[in-house]
Amino acid sequence: MSHDTVTNWTGRDDAMVEHAIRRGATRRDLLRLLMASGIGLAAGGTIIGRATRAFAETPKSGGSITAAGWSASTADTLDPAKGSLSTDYVRACAFYNRLTFLEEGGDVRMELADKLETQDAKTWTLTLRPDVTFHDGKTLTTDDVIYSLQRHKDPAVGSKVNAMAKQMESFKKVDDKVMEIVLSAPNADLPIILALHHFMIIADGTTDFSTANGTGAFKCEVFEPGVRSVGVKNENYWKDQLPYLDSFEFIAISDEPARINALLSGDIALAAAINPRSMRRLDGVDGVSLSQTTSGNYTDLNVRLDMDPGDKAGFVEGMKYLINREVIKRSILRDLAVVANDQPISPNDKYYNKELPAKEYDPDKAKSLFEKAGVLGQTIPIITSDAPNSAVDMATVVQQAGQEIGMPFDVQRVPSDGYWSNYWLKAPIHFGNINPRPTPDILFSLLYASDAPWNESHYKSEKFDKMLVEARGSLDEAKRKAIYDEMQVMVSEEAGTIIPVWISNVDALSSKLKGMRANPLGGMMGYAFAEYVWLDD
Repeated sequence: MSHDTVTNWTGRDDAMVEHAIRRGATRRDLLRLLMASGIGLAAGGTIIGRATRAFAETPKSGGSITAAGWSASTADTLDPAKGSLSTDYVRACAFYNRLTFLEEGGDVRMELADKLETQDAKTWTLTLRPDVTFHDGKTLTTDDVIYSLQRHKDPAVGSKVNAMAKQMESFKKVDDKVMEIVLSAPNADLPIILALHHFMIIADGTTDFSTANGTGAFKCEVFEPGVRSVGVKNENYWKDQLPYLDSFEFIAISDEPARINALLSGDIALAAAINPRSMRRLDGVDGVSLSQTTSGNYTDLNVRLDMDPGDKAGFVEGMKYLINREVIKRSILRDLAVVANDQPISPNDKYYNKELPAKEYDPDKAKSLFEKAGVLGQTIPIITSDAPNSAVDMATVVQQAGQEIGMPFDVQRVPSDGYWSNYWLKAPIHFGNINPRPTPDILFSLLYASDAPWNESHYKSEKFDKMLVEARGSLDEAKRKAIYDEMQVMVSEEAGTIIPVWISNVDALSSKLKGMRANPLGGMMGYAFAEYVWLDD
């Protein structure tokens, strides 16, 4: 390698190495990263030293914060397997660690795992990091990993990822640091699946979750379900320099205006999930900054293909041309959104099909298609609610567009309470709201496979199902990309789900709170903010 090549590489990638350090990468991780890119040991050490110095100039250790999410319940839990609300995920990320971690952009970083290797996407060899300990001083071993993963498969546990864990057919301990995971069928996405919040690693034999004994950045000092949680810095944390905070308190303020008021008054340093309609209150306010993540959250209009009028040829296509995506993006969401193309893979995903255009707003074409379907002039109900984000406003946009072409829609606004059990998946035309998922396989399996549990439009395609299995088991990235590209086209053209935009998640925070980054698992840095943020006076 020439001197010029080294110079160009280091100048371009110092920021990348610094970013990896911020995420908790050890010196060993960084050397492996640099050497894999053709950088020698001596040059790599220079790069790491320079990036470490740059990194050390910014973060500051010390201080405490209170942060507020939007949801809490007396059913709040410290059991990662059962977590279902933002408060559960924040605690899990603070008190425990996963085997892998999803970086900004969707790349996988090893966390408790040192290596995760496979030749066939079915049998995986997992090697753990050395010298990781739980809060009670116990050393992490493969016994803990096997126990943590195995319990997801036990119906009595009530794990939220039971269906996903069932593919892990068997576990074999090689020694205290090495084990094998054998899947029931090949799945190249296992490293990403293990990065989900529910797959945090707990100590072997744990059954009492009145407190948390994890390997995470914070120790659990207070846990009051539905009220608050307090974590204090783990002084023996295995990641160098992390966390920066001495402690943090997490609460929930379900009323958004009250959450904003608490931030403006200085009672909290972070107010999660701010609605675009509330942004005017924060515009130009000194001491407040915004953290925006567009990671794949969306509200969709679902037309069931097995019910009238969705079963009539041309109707669904007409609805897709009647959606004014730019108005929804600009007027309803105040540009805190990205125009979408009626399929669930977001532009932040490496498998996103960039060649698939969103349908343009074309009321004349929509009218022609409604005529073809034999429904023009008929009054058609649309069920909406405040439960799905911005669904009421979106329904109004559709209704107004329909009026202009003689297509009357009866927008029926129903209560949020009971919406998901009484209307979602059931009504002929209704809205849904889907949170980010880290892989196309999870999204397609959950929403579009013929046997998908959340098949919102009752889309069924034997070809689609076969392609899903083929992509899941392939380690050939180019092949997977080609398959997922075609599957996105199929969903966009054939399914009855209309996805007008991907909605940005906005967290409002004190300008003194630094280090927030986007994450594919959602807002608040994928709920892992506590480990990585710091206070700057």
